[in-house]
Amino acid sequence: MKTYQSFEEIEYNLSRLKLERKIALEEMKLLKVELVEDLSPPIWVSTIANVAGKYGLFYLVRRLFKR
Repeated sequence: MKTYQSFEEIEYNLSRLKLERKIALEEMKLLKVELVEDLSPPIWVSTIANVAGKYGLFYLVRRLFKR
């Protein structure tokens, strides 16, 4: 536990902690917005299309080499 020598030190530390809390809250808000964007339907469709395209290409190449 820290011992303070003056009220100015206490006020300074409290204001610093208050700013740190505000910064953390804003970072959490940003993470929420990013999560909502990542879970939106267009992102899922493009991800599924990319996976299907890669799997389809792999399947096509495999079929060509089997013959």
